[in-house]
Amino acid sequence: MSADRLDTLVIGIDAACDPVLEPLLEKGALPNLESLIEEGASAPLESQIPPWTASAWPSLYTGVNPGKHGVFGFLHYEGYDWDVVNATHVREAALWELLTHQGMTSVVVNVPVTAPPPEIDGAIVPGYTAPENPQCHPEGTLEELREAIGDYRVYPDPERDQPGEYVDLVRMRGAAFRHLADEYDPEFGFIEFQGTDSVFHEHPGREDYVEAIYRAVDDEVGDLLESCDPDTVIVASDHGMGPYDEYELRVNEFLDREGYVETTTGGSGMPAWLPMLNGQLREGDDAKAPSPGLAGRAIGAAAQVGITPARAGKALRAVGLEGLVKRFIPADARRAGNEQVDFARSSAYMRSRIELGLRMNVEGREPDGTVPESDYESVRAELIDVLSGVETPDGEPMFEEVAPREEYFWGPHAEEAVDIVTIPDEFEQFLSADFKGEIFGPPTEPYNHKLHGMIAISGEGVDTDADLSGAHLFDVAPTVLSALGVPRSDRMDGNVLSAVEATEGYEYPELDESVEQTDDEEIEDRLSALGYLEGNE
Repeated sequence: MSADRLDTLVIGIDAACDPVLEPLLEKGALPNLESLIEEGASAPLESQIPPWTASAWPSLYTGVNPGKHGVFGFLHYEGYDWDVVNATHVREAALWELLTHQGMTSVVVNVPVTAPPPEIDGAIVPGYTAPENPQCHPEGTLEELREAIGDYRVYPDPERDQPGEYVDLVRMRGAAFRHLADEYDPEFGFIEFQGTDSVFHEHPGREDYVEAIYRAVDDEVGDLLESCDPDTVIVASDHGMGPYDEYELRVNEFLDREGYVETTTGGSGMPAWLPMLNGQLREGDDAKAPSPGLAGRAIGAAAQVGITPARAGKALRAVGLEGLVKRFIPADARRAGNEQVDFARSSAYMRSRIELGLRMNVEGREPDGTVPESDYESVRAELIDVLSGVETPDGEPMFEEVAPREEYFWGPHAEEAVDIVTIPDEFEQFLSADFKGEIFGPPTEPYNHKLHGMIAISGEGVDTDADLSGAHLFDVAPTVLSALGVPRSDRMDGNVLSAVEATEGYEYPELDESVEQTDDEEIEDRLSALGYLEGNE
């Protein structure tokens, strides 16, 4: 590849943040990232609300809030139905589409929510929420990569040892990018590493795993810098990561007791045992234990007659099955029982915890709405007041803020957002949409997302003394375009960070907003295994 073509390279490191990076930097484990940070301008990067992968990366690569691009979480809702989001749900142009309009070539590898890919000048290999064998652009790119670099997978193989499998995936990303950069000679590149987030969900507390994966990322960063020699490098994350040491609020359990949620033990609500009924059980290591299939059938039968985990815990302990459930059944499958939100009879509910909010069941908007449109504002204000007063068992506030959605989302798709935004206090409190028999309990996941990630900008023409304090996720896309010397979109919500010289705004063409269904059970299973589809199976 020519050494003077790649103008700007974005390296996305999912969940990277100062608390994760600092101990690794202090022990000298990340020399390449350390060089980029120290030789450039860097700062914490404030994420959006909600700070989760499926919504945050589209905000980063479009420069607009979810009310404009239309993705608020891993799921898109139509009435009470849902589908896993894909690139067609992103209704604002991505960086690589804007650059194609400007006659520039891009190579994009493993960026979440990019399948199915648009036709651009360059190549796209989709990342998270794509199928395992995703459609790439141009057609045949995936097969080409597998032939050229030996193997390429989107997701880790659960049968292989960790963290070696994640390390292999990291290396695949780097090898794929270098191969495609050599072939397409792009002006712009974007490579994302996802395992730096997933390791915290799948192996909480394993600092050795975290270090192994970050060391692999750093190695790939070094190889990318050497082989591609970009003029400008932007390292950015979509959010942070850290421990959750306080409480979990089961929001629907609370709303049930307050009279806003009605429940059912069957139908189209939010079942919890369904992964077991579908045989989605993980193998254990103890050959002497009963088979997971037997456990799944036994618990599935219990669910069918209304025995939920909250009601059955004592009985399971009595017959020695409680430990078996914990060992063989994915966490998402045991988080709640057969009890579900009855959407058609409820006034308001939490559909997905990662949306950080409540959806109201409004007449004329939902298929079986119960809240009259004329009462929308009064009921919403009442709910905001009720939730604002929730305290933990220690007497501390549960929420930092409870607010109408319009305080966080604006644009043509803002009405697809939750009606009420619920931000947990300092992102130390955990929210759950599941029913577990009690309103409060310990956090389901000991590690989860935090509001602040990181950004570092280095290279030619970069003001390394620039103060990037206050940098926001929405600022990344306009900064990238300015670094490339092309106009930023006048629809972008972010500003150009002071490390690069700002270009003028420009009215780019709007996208075709046709949406394709994902309808891929494998993707749903993977998201469920990480806890992202809690209660929506």
